[in-house]
Amino acid sequence: MDRAGRRGISMWSRGPKHSGHSPKSPRGPVRSLRPGARAKGCRTQPTHFQLRTEIPFSPAISGSSRGNPSPFPLVSSPFSFLPPGGDRGVGVGVGWGEPRRVPEAPSGKRWPRGRCAWWGGDGAGGGESGNFETRPSVTSRRRHGLVSLLGPCRVAEPRRSERDPGYPDLRAVGTAEDMSAGMGGFWPEPWLTRSLGYPGLALAAALLLLVLCLNARRTRRPGEPPLIKGWLPYFGQALKLQKDPLGFMTSLQKQYGDIFTLLLGGKYITFILDPFHYTSVAKNQKLSFQIFTNKFLKRVFSIKKMLTDSDLIDEIHSTYQFLQGKHLDILMESTMQNLKQVFEPQLLKTTSWSTEYLLPFCNSVIFEMTFTTIYGNILADDKKTFITELKDDFLKFDEKFTRLASGIPIELLGNIKSVRTKLIKDLTIESLAKLQGMSEVVQRRNDILEKYYTPKDTEIGAHHLGLLWASVTNTVPTMFWAMYYLLRNPKAMAVLRDEIDHLLQSTGQKKGPGFSIYLTREQLDSLVYLESTILEVLRLCSFSGIFRFVQEDLTLHLESQDCCLRKGDFVVIFPPILHHDPEIFEAPDEFRFDRFTENGKKKTTFFKRGKKLKYYHLPFGLGVSKCPGRFLAMVEIKQLLVVLLTYFDLEIIDNKPLELNYSRFLFGIPYPDSDVLFRYKIKS
Repeated sequence: MDRAGRRGISMWSRGPKHSGHSPKSPRGPVRSLRPGARAKGCRTQPTHFQLRTEIPFSPAISGSSRGNPSPFPLVSSPFSFLPPGGDRGVGVGVGWGEPRRVPEAPSGKRWPRGRCAWWGGDGAGGGESGNFETRPSVTSRRRHGLVSLLGPCRVAEPRRSERDPGYPDLRAVGTAEDMSAGMGGFWPEPWLTRSLGYPGLALAAALLLLVLCLNARRTRRPGEPPLIKGWLPYFGQALKLQKDPLGFMTSLQKQYGDIFTLLLGGKYITFILDPFHYTSVAKNQKLSFQIFTNKFLKRVFSIKKMLTDSDLIDEIHSTYQFLQGKHLDILMESTMQNLKQVFEPQLLKTTSWSTEYLLPFCNSVIFEMTFTTIYGNILADDKKTFITELKDDFLKFDEKFTRLASGIPIELLGNIKSVRTKLIKDLTIESLAKLQGMSEVVQRRNDILEKYYTPKDTEIGAHHLGLLWASVTNTVPTMFWAMYYLLRNPKAMAVLRDEIDHLLQSTGQKKGPGFSIYLTREQLDSLVYLESTILEVLRLCSFSGIFRFVQEDLTLHLESQDCCLRKGDFVVIFPPILHHDPEIFEAPDEFRFDRFTENGKKKTTFFKRGKKLKYYHLPFGLGVSKCPGRFLAMVEIKQLLVVLLTYFDLEIIDNKPLELNYSRFLFGIPYPDSDVLFRYKIKS
């Protein structure tokens, strides 16, 4: 290996001449590269990497100089080994992303073996995180976005970027200690830094494997539920569970009974499947929902104060009263007015058919209706532009939600941190002040948040992002599945239309030109077949889990047995097993719009093992974790379906079966695995 192959890192500015190390000047100066800039000759933006390596490059270690993948196992979490006080060390790099290419070598030059290049790329927070690439031949064949990078690289000193102080920029060459401080590396013991090459790499891999194995060494204690770990350290049964949650859980229930513990992503989770045990879980004070929620809010929305301030938690919870009772009636009126603004332009059009995909249609209508109902209307001429941009950013954030919730660092999720930052900025008190018609719940939350934060604290916007997410994210797929099942079941649609027409006639309302109908909450509640349809959709499609955190070792006294639980574990009630139980619901996999009706009235009595069930339908949670916005969500879906069934002819074009996409498993209503076209027109 030549001298250039053993030393330094090459960096390039955007000019035609490359600056930094070259084969002729291995220790030449390194100039700053502007964050987010493309290196000259780079065909696409580089993949984001946070991991560094400082061991001599060897084709045998990295796979080969032709780009074969590394034989060493990779894990989906960032780690780095960098020695304090020096610029050489041992490490492995792991990154996520689509295949990228590194810059081509300058004219008349070729990359020496072991050469690494590092430049500003499209990392989280505006594209200012460091990125690693080795020679083009080494990185051009990444298949799944996972790469092991091994080679001799100098590191650049990080500084805080002017555009985003939370992310490092690159300046002159510094030490590995500087870089780790900027990029979040962790230090091994000093003796490890003296190990280079194969021994150091083997030791790093051994340490990682040891951590995973120690986590998986747990054994079942007397009185504990059956323990099912699987053969994969850390991940446990996660892959099987996500592939077919209902089938997998049903098979475990037949094998182990109604209570068992699974290893899932490094966490031990005890599932409770018997509905007669739910009350014992909900009432046990040592099983905490709040601890789980606070960690969740910090991880997903960057809300930190609720981890330490119980008074703030109590005051925030007090605002939920503005989502029910007489306050809900006010929200209903606002919702109907906002629906009028959405659909009235359509009502003035001719009776020609409009064709759309169903999911974007539901996304657009639900998001605009919900946002304007809760936060108010923007009076500027660019209202549609504002709503559209906000919705698009929200959908980008929501797409990565489960990865954030599962604990993957946001820095490894592309530009999601910058998207979240933008959403939070759009929902600060200063931004919301531009809106008119703000709901009582938001006004009260603002009053409370101003007591605990300074007016310019961005965490206020994070609170509002959490409220907006909770208001929209499950309403959209519920509306999608309701329309999908109705479009595929003409009989159900006909019954609902007759029910709505009868109500309008009985209240003296006639369907005329324009948007003229108005229904009270009591009138909406009288539409039993409409409500049964929505409940049936939630029964079929809800895959939420009801979480509790075990605060200390305890014995849970259940109806059929006692169950020992371990401190630090989670307990989860899994309602889909209940919802698909053939003993409770006949033909549970079928859509039956009238399942929750009996003799023209609401049906609320269901049995299992000859005993009446207290809990038979749990899409909104249980006890203290019951969704406070469930009443508003049901009202919105009912109102939207009434408007569509009253004013529009609806037909499905792609009458094909759809499956649930389980990527949101345990966190709400799944989206479909694909989409369908439908068409609508104004009734003549």
